[in-house]
Amino acid sequence: MKTIDKLIINSPYQEPEQHWHYERETRSFSIEDGRRPAGYVMATPNAKGFDDAGVFVEIALVNQIRPRVKSWREAGYTGVTGITKRLLDHWQDNSEREGQQFFFCQLEAIETLIWLTEAPAADKVGIAIKGDGGAFERVCSKMATGTGKTIIMAMILAWQFLNKVTYPSDKRFSKHALIIAPNLTVKSRLQVLLPTHEENYYAVFNIVPADLMDKLRQGKMLIHNWHTLAWDTQDKIDGKIAKGQLRSVDKRQRLELSGKAYAKQVLAELATAKNFIVINDEAHHAWRVPAESKIKGVKKEDIEESTIWVGGLDRIHASNGILRCFDLSATPVCAIGQKSQ
Repeated sequence: MKTIDKLIINSPYQEPEQHWHYERETRSFSIEDGRRPAGYVMATPNAKGFDDAGVFVEIALVNQIRPRVKSWREAGYTGVTGITKRLLDHWQDNSEREGQQFFFCQLEAIETLIWLTEAPAADKVGIAIKGDGGAFERVCSKMATGTGKTIIMAMILAWQFLNKVTYPSDKRFSKHALIIAPNLTVKSRLQVLLPTHEENYYAVFNIVPADLMDKLRQGKMLIHNWHTLAWDTQDKIDGKIAKGQLRSVDKRQRLELSGKAYAKQVLAELATAKNFIVINDEAHHAWRVPAESKIKGVKKEDIEESTIWVGGLDRIHASNGILRCFDLSATPVCAIGQKSQ
């Protein structure tokens, strides 16, 4: 057929069983059995006109992980802690959802993050998540706009905090979190991640059983806009001194902030905490690239934002330690073409 008469052919609450396929040569559509492979569409090189169908680029790692997570799910989540199993059961118990059943993509996203952390090592043989060159690990969940990334964040925090409070010696978990937003509007929206917020998502969406809420509140988090991670480098400070913009005789103001001083500035009351988890919202803004780089088609301010964002996390990792960084984004490719896995 040349047109699609029914766009939605799957339930959002179940794994997709079929998908629309587009045939480039005949410019026709057909329904194919099975789930669509993970990937994205790039413009055809040297394409002319506005009707270019693009080229599909597979994200091979995602397609390698999906069936393993499915098998692990069907086997009953082998290897997880008692707290994790309780949360997974709670999230999938529709009798407790009261019309707030989670989407399949939401459950699969949190299951995948848990699988990477708690599934037996034998289940993950051959899985290698390529890093971005930094000293701490980053994993990205690509969630389409409107599928509820903030709910995934709340699930991550509940999973991490409740496990760490219950099993204090388990180094896979943390009860300290740093959440970075791409702007002040998003930062305001993310306040619902605070357990003390009157409309917190743990209660509103029944993410945490009522009898575990006290444990959840033992976790501590900070929600910052990326600007909070900025600092004056020694070159900038020297430049201000040379221009007469910094006249203080206080030597501390003439030196780039040390690791401890920077941590105190950013982390405030959590400055002495160790092994944070980090959650980056709209994480395609946070890519590792030298600040002085000039990339065709990329604005200078975007490069500066990314450098401050990732550079600040590097400083936090050096002083306090980042256990793992969870990136969430609807964009599978960042500004310089790095794929999100």
